Amino acid sequence: MEKNFLYEWFSKRIPLKNMIEFGKKKTVPVHKYSVWYYFGGICLFLFVVQVLTGIMLLLYYRPTAESAFESVQFIVTQVKFGWLVRSIHSWAANILIAASFIHMFSVYLMKSYRPPREMTWLTGFFLLLIFLAFGFSGYLLPWNELAFFATQVGTNMAGAIPLVGGYIKTFLRGGEEVTGATLIRFFGFHVAVLPGITTVLLAIHIYLVQVHGMSAPIGIEKNKIKEEPFFPNFILKDMVGWSLVLTLLVFLSVFFPWEIGVKADPFASAPVGIKPEWYFMFMFITLKFIPGKVLFFEGEVLGIFGFIFAGIIWMLLPFFDKKAAQEKRSTFFTLIGVFVILYISVITIVGYMLPGK
Repeated sequence: MEKNFLYEWFSKRIPLKNMIEFGKKKTVPVHKYSVWYYFGGICLFLFVVQVLTGIMLLLYYRPTAESAFESVQFIVTQVKFGWLVRSIHSWAANILIAASFIHMFSVYLMKSYRPPREMTWLTGFFLLLIFLAFGFSGYLLPWNELAFFATQVGTNMAGAIPLVGGYIKTFLRGGEEVTGATLIRFFGFHVAVLPGITTVLLAIHIYLVQVHGMSAPIGIEKNKIKEEPFFPNFILKDMVGWSLVLTLLVFLSVFFPWEIGVKADPFASAPVGIKPEWYFMFMFITLKFIPGKVLFFEGEVLGIFGFIFAGIIWMLLPFFDKKAAQEKRSTFFTLIGVFVILYISVITIVGYMLPGK
């Protein structure tokens, strides 16, 4: 009786009946590549984990150069389960970026970006960039030695862009050097600006996925594709995936807790062989391998322009792939995707095998 009363009360204010009817009618294609569908839900789950653990850390964290490192020490050593929350937050950030890359490449190789899903691809592309920005801004917050010098390297790379590089570098640092002002600025990006942008983009992305549904790969005959209800069948399988990811997070956090490192000293020399986080490694190593001068151009500047150009092309590929739009196989675009995956993987591995490079 109480349940019916609550349902009636809410249904008069929220279109619950329409939402339930939509959930009953919505179906998901079932085929041999269906497993890749679950990475979208895993990304969403990890983002929620990031928000919840981030709020807990926010209660104790102090974003100043004098006390940031000590506040992280306090969280890890004095707050009950603080070490676990911080480790889950750090591991979840890395797995979120890894899952986002897997989700993007699986969408690309299944050509799920073809019409009318170009906007879904674009919002997903920008969400990946935002998650990378989360990683870059969050890396500095513990104010340890590695984070300090890695931020110097990262902002120097941004500063190498002709014409606007100097302004970008100063804007990111809040001055000419990496200081406490940089820490406060990165903290603001990390807890206010980026979450706000993510919320809007994520809402649009999820809405588009619900409107257009999930795309079956090209080459599978439509009359041979089975379908299953989105609710409860697909959602229950999604929840199994979330449970496995949560188990992995707890396992990594307990047996491989995230280290605090040594407090940053702006007057100390940079450690030998300092490297960025793994998701920036392929760009870092590529720029290292480019000669200082290529014809009349600075090698680093040329490399940065190359990455910007490649990123724009990758973002717009759905609009160039005319064959996929006609439900035909597009081998050329598939080979581009395979090449990008191999390039990122191989260069990243090389980066870890060459200490000090």
